[in-house]
Amino acid sequence: MKLRLLLLLLVCCALVSGQRKAGFPEQEKEPKFWNDWAQKTLDKALSLQTLNKNKAQNLILFLGDGMGVPTVTAARILKGQLRGQPGEEGQLEMDKFPFVALSKTYNTNAQVADSAGTATAYLCGVKANEGTVGVSAAAVRSQCNTTQGNEVTSILRWAKDAGKSVGIVTTTRVNHATPSAAYAHCVDRDWYSDNEMPADAVEAGCKDIARQLFENIPDIDVIMGGGRKYMYPKNTTDVEYPGQPKHSGTRKDGRNLVKEWVDRNTEKKGHYVWNKKDLLSLNPTKVDYLLGLFEPADLPYDLERNKETDPSLSEMVEVAIKILRRNPNGFYLLVEGGRIDHGHHEGKAKQALHEAVEMDRAIGRADLMTSTSDTLTVVTADHSHLFGFGGYTQRGNSIFGLAAMISDVDQKPFTAILYGNGPGYKLVNGARENVSTVDYQDNSYLAQAAVPLSSETHGGEDVAVFAKGPMAHLLHGVHEQNYIPHAMAYAACIGQNRAHCLASAGATPRRPGLAGLVGLATVMRLLC
Repeated sequence: MKLRLLLLLLVCCALVSGQRKAGFPEQEKEPKFWNDWAQKTLDKALSLQTLNKNKAQNLILFLGDGMGVPTVTAARILKGQLRGQPGEEGQLEMDKFPFVALSKTYNTNAQVADSAGTATAYLCGVKANEGTVGVSAAAVRSQCNTTQGNEVTSILRWAKDAGKSVGIVTTTRVNHATPSAAYAHCVDRDWYSDNEMPADAVEAGCKDIARQLFENIPDIDVIMGGGRKYMYPKNTTDVEYPGQPKHSGTRKDGRNLVKEWVDRNTEKKGHYVWNKKDLLSLNPTKVDYLLGLFEPADLPYDLERNKETDPSLSEMVEVAIKILRRNPNGFYLLVEGGRIDHGHHEGKAKQALHEAVEMDRAIGRADLMTSTSDTLTVVTADHSHLFGFGGYTQRGNSIFGLAAMISDVDQKPFTAILYGNGPGYKLVNGARENVSTVDYQDNSYLAQAAVPLSSETHGGEDVAVFAKGPMAHLLHGVHEQNYIPHAMAYAACIGQNRAHCLASAGATPRRPGLAGLVGLATVMRLLC
């Protein structure tokens, strides 16, 4: 009995030690505080009755890979707690956007989507099969002969064809699923270089994604992220990691795609950089084209980033906008917080949420450099994850802390954050691990999961879409994911959506419909 009481005491101590000091500001006890806040919010809502119908000179899409609604909420709390606040009452930059919608993320052949088929939807405007990028649902994953004739183009291409500057910034490989749908047409998202392709696909003429990055749209103005090794011949030593074969070049065709890009762009003020120092030393007013490849594969998590060598997402975004905004025709910029997804897959919630907070910083940086009068900014996710937090935690509880209760089944504590499946499933002596015996605040702690998997899976629920700027009100209610680029294109008068712009400019007057003809007849009758 004494031993049982001692065990319960230790558990309670662990619960207390893992928490922030719960509490909330004294002003929240007063109804006036909440009433005044609501009235200010109401005033802002009423001001939106005058919709921004300007033409969008610039388009920015922030894509939080795997950033489902629970991730948004948890990141908001984390952002506040990093500032010493309880956290729940805070605001992410995306929270300030006046228009919010929901996006249905399923692929044509998958109830729970992957990042490739979804990227084709929100970039090319067409829903597609999982695992494929830049091709319609008629293309079958890994079947090279289903590529030709099924290619679809992206909003990045529409913007380039309209004379705008275009850019891609990501924390993953620049030939990863999300960015590749902006420029590639590939039946397999994993064909990063020809090294990852089956021989018959290469022989049949299918191109790897790294090659397509430089050939399909050869004049993408800004490209930043990771993925160096897929650009160099096999066994080429990496400039940053000499003597480490896993970081060496992978290409079997012997091509040095970086050198080819440099040779092609030297006279056009093209610059290639591979580290933060070189990036930030550039004078953006003297750069027309920028290729920045900062790691052999994906960039490190922000919590593990070498701040001397690897730029943050917000630093890359700032440089990108400084270059792109010099074009009087405007720009299109795709920004991916790609490692939110990786953190969740690995069961490392702390890494994932810090990635989301860094993407929010990048959104804030872009806000300072643009205007809602001529820039449409959209923030969304490709899909969600089986990530959640709960357990009746008190106000101000550390988002990475323990729940306010112990299990009434196994009498053990649990963290507020849990996964539905993933690598955090662990048994000790046939029972659930007692989290009070481990450091659950560690940056790489694997949150407990209900089902054991080596990699946690995506979630199938709708994701949020935040929008501000010209025509942002077009993103409202619940939409199919492929609607997003069409709405953005309409706002910018590019792609298929240009007739309304020509009509408003008087170049192509619309023919009156039946109601217009009846109205015209009435006016004529009155005048005569």
